[in-house]
Amino acid sequence: MGLTLGDVDLDRVATLTAREESEFRSRRTRSRELWQEATEYIPRGVPSSFQDTPPQPVFIDHGKGSHVWDVDGNEYADFHNGFGVMVVGHAHPAIVAAVESQMHRGSHFAQPVAENIVVARELARRFRQPQWRFTNSGTESTLDAIRLARGFTNRERIIKIEASYHGHHDALLVSVEPPVDAMGDADFPNSVPMTGGIPASTVALTTVVGFNDLASLERAFAAHPGEVAAVIVEPAMMNIGFVLPDDGYLAGMVETAHRHGAVAIFDEVKTGVTIAPGGATERFGVVPDIVCLAKAIGGGLPCGAVGGRADIMATITDGKVAQLGTFNGNPLTTAASRATLLEVLTGQAYSHLDALTEELSGGLRDVMSEYQLPFHVVSMGARGCVTYREEPVRNYRDYAAMDKSLAYISWLYQSNRGVLMAPGAEENWTLSVQHTSDDVKRYVANFRELARDLKA
Repeated sequence: MGLTLGDVDLDRVATLTAREESEFRSRRTRSRELWQEATEYIPRGVPSSFQDTPPQPVFIDHGKGSHVWDVDGNEYADFHNGFGVMVVGHAHPAIVAAVESQMHRGSHFAQPVAENIVVARELARRFRQPQWRFTNSGTESTLDAIRLARGFTNRERIIKIEASYHGHHDALLVSVEPPVDAMGDADFPNSVPMTGGIPASTVALTTVVGFNDLASLERAFAAHPGEVAAVIVEPAMMNIGFVLPDDGYLAGMVETAHRHGAVAIFDEVKTGVTIAPGGATERFGVVPDIVCLAKAIGGGLPCGAVGGRADIMATITDGKVAQLGTFNGNPLTTAASRATLLEVLTGQAYSHLDALTEELSGGLRDVMSEYQLPFHVVSMGARGCVTYREEPVRNYRDYAAMDKSLAYISWLYQSNRGVLMAPGAEENWTLSVQHTSDDVKRYVANFRELARDLKA
């Protein structure tokens, strides 16, 4: 026997992985041809580096309902759902009708349209923030939130959570899954740029603390008195699996920020309208000063929004802070958002998602119990994941200690058996309102086959 996790033989994992990688490649030859062709014109052959994952990228041809088809003709129940965007499912009739109707009336004006008000009003109702501006991505939403906080407080320093990803602008592309040998002491984590091209002076203005660690947050404020403009947090971390906040953590984070004169920002790009109608703000009952949204609010179109307290958003009204964008509030996106929020993601839709999540999580737990696997499930609303260790993950350092080979082989098993998942141990599933019990049963059956093979 080789190395083990519990009584899972990691040598066997390696053998099964090699088999599944070979099967994966053999069934996706057209994707590989397109990938190789694309590298001549597109770095790494993909539009976003997140899409270049082992063993190779998968090129998608089309999607309908809860399923997608790749260019090789493979059909999948889609649990990837565009990194959490497609909670409405693919080609939802209400979204198609809304976008098609608006397309006939014009796709872009760079002028306000009446439905901007409808969408902003609904976001205000759901997220309890009175004022909203629109953006075109999660990156833009968090970028604007940081600028608003700095303009409002007249301070420059930002505190972020170790390993949280808040988009690809310089101020927050710091300590996003930093290498273990670079992350420093847990009480005072290092600020590590994720990529080249970020000025050292920008990195120096971003202080890093651990998730679920109010003591670390207090130490960061003490080390920089009167300097901190904002604390930004994913209220549930979703790029190291799915990590829930400890009881009292979010309220404590907001209280600590306020006590030190700083702004509390929730990055709800992933949690917004997916874990509850009003996202984490509703689910955990804590209202921050600024909320950042994108992904699922747009029904599949590029979208984003930033909402905040009236006095903070007044910095835009007064001209102190610029919030700009040619495509902000674009009529196509606004039409899709209106249909998403008012026609698709209704109370009945959330009841459907909750029922599917219960069935999926329960089925996975039954398999884990039957095969005595040292894993556990975390799920809420449309989102969830399998965590490949027995103990809960509370922060990045817990996650960094996990063996990622089990997450990878699980992804391969699902892909080769008709379930598309976001790649990597850090990602999680997203259900859509068009998913069915049969989709869930397929996911559980594939996981059962993996469990059987791991313990054979």
